[in-house]
Amino acid sequence: MPNQYEIVWKACLEIIKDNVNEKSFTTWFEPIKPVALENNVLTIQVPSQFFYEWLEEHYVTLLRKSIKRELGPDARLEYRIIVEKSGGKQSIVNYPNYNSGMNENPESFMPITVGNTIKNPFVIPGIKKINIDSQLNPIYNFESFVEGDCNRLARAAGYAVAQKPGGTAFNPLVIYGSVGLGKTHMGQAIGNEIKQAFPNKTVLYVSSEKFTNQFIEALKGNNVNDFIHFYQLIDVLIVDDIQFFANKDRTQDIFFHIFNHLHQNGKQIVLTSDRAPKDLEGLEERLLSRFKWGLSADMQMPDYETRMAILGKKMYTDGIELPQEVVEFVAYNITTSIRELEGAMISLLAQASLNKKEIDLELAKKIIKNFVKTTSREVSIELIQKTVCDFFNVPVEKLKETTRKRQIVQARQLSMFLAKNYTKNSLKVIGKHFGGRDHSTVIHSCQTVLDLMDVDKEFRENVEELQKRIQLSKL
Repeated sequence: MPNQYEIVWKACLEIIKDNVNEKSFTTWFEPIKPVALENNVLTIQVPSQFFYEWLEEHYVTLLRKSIKRELGPDARLEYRIIVEKSGGKQSIVNYPNYNSGMNENPESFMPITVGNTIKNPFVIPGIKKINIDSQLNPIYNFESFVEGDCNRLARAAGYAVAQKPGGTAFNPLVIYGSVGLGKTHMGQAIGNEIKQAFPNKTVLYVSSEKFTNQFIEALKGNNVNDFIHFYQLIDVLIVDDIQFFANKDRTQDIFFHIFNHLHQNGKQIVLTSDRAPKDLEGLEERLLSRFKWGLSADMQMPDYETRMAILGKKMYTDGIELPQEVVEFVAYNITTSIRELEGAMISLLAQASLNKKEIDLELAKKIIKNFVKTTSREVSIELIQKTVCDFFNVPVEKLKETTRKRQIVQARQLSMFLAKNYTKNSLKVIGKHFGGRDHSTVIHSCQTVLDLMDVDKEFRENVEELQKRIQLSKL
C-alpha cells in the first residue's frame, strides 16, 4: 500500500503534468521523491541545491496551487535537499517553500548574476563572462579537416551547427567513432568556426576527464554552486570523450543539470564519444536519452583515397615533399587511424633527418613496422576481391552472384585476372571463390581483361592502379 504522502504527490503530479511540457516535466518533476506528510506539510526530496533553486525560481506558483488543491488552503510544502559537503559526504537539509512570487514562467531563463564571486574552474578565481578562455586549439579548423565518405555526415552536421549554433535540430551533436579518426579535430573545428563567426558567444571545449576533476575540486572546496553557475554561462559547450563519465554517478548528475539548463536556453552542445550513445555503458538512462535528442554522426575508418588526401594535405601544410611511391605505401598499409597515419609520416621525416638518409621505399618499410604488426603478407583471393570491390565501390558478395550488370561483371573479371596472376591457386579454386564458376569462366575472364587493356586506356589505367595496390599489400 502506498503511503499517504505518495498518494498526494502522485495527484499533484497529474495536475503539474497538464501545465508543463513533457521535457520540463521529465527533467524537473520526475526526479522528485515525496518523503513525508505531517500537519498538512508535504515534504519532497530533491537531488541538489541547484534543483531546489530552480523549482523555487520557475515553478513556485504551480507547486503551491497543486498542493493546496490536494490538501486545502492551509497546505504547505517543504524541501529535503541532499547537500554535498567537503570530502564527498552528504547531508540532508530541510528548506521551506517560500512562495515568494518569483518568476513563475516555466519556460523563462534562469537568471545568473555574473560578477566577481563565481569561481572559474579554469584557474581564474574571479571572472566575468567575457574572460572565459575557450580552451580551443586554433590549428583545428574546417580547412585542415579532410572530408571523405568516412566522415561526410559528421563534417556536414558540424558545419551546419557552426553556422547556426543552438538553432538547428542537431542539438546535441554527438560525434562518435574509434580512436584517431578526427573526433577531437571536428569538435574543436566547430568551436573555432563559431568563435570567428559569433565573437560575442562564449565557447568552451573541455575533456570529460577535466570536467570530472573540476567537479571533484569543487566538492572539496564546497564550491559546487560556482561550478554549476560557471558552466551555465557557456553558449557553446564542447565535451570530448563522454564515455569517461561512465560509472561516475555524481558527475553524471551535475552534468545532467548543466545539460538541461543549456539545452532549454537554446545553447549548443557538442559531444564526442568512442561509440554511439546506444552502446555507451555505465551512463544513466536519463542522460543517454538526452544525448539522443539531436543527431549522432559517426566517423568511420578512412578509405585509401581519403588517406592519400590526408597525407597530401599534411605535406602541403608542412611544406614537404615525399616520393609518390612512399606516400602510397604509407596510405595503403596504415588503415585504422588518422593519428597513426600522420605519426608514421612524422617518424619517417624524423628518421631521414636524424640519420641523414633519403626518404625512399626501403626506409618507409622499416618505419611502418612500428605501426603495423606485419608489412609482409601473402596475397589471397579474399584480399584481391576486397581491393577490387573497394575500388569499384561494390559489395564483395555481388561477385558471387549471377547478375550481368556491367560494373559487377567487370569487377568479377578483374578479380579473377588478378587472382590468377598474384596467387598460386588453380583455376578451379579461383572459380569456386566466385560463386562456384568453372575454370573455363576464369580463362574467359582473364582473356577479356587482356583484350580490354589493349583497346581501352581508362580500363588499362584501372588495372595498373589495382596492380599497384596489390603490390603494396605484399610489401
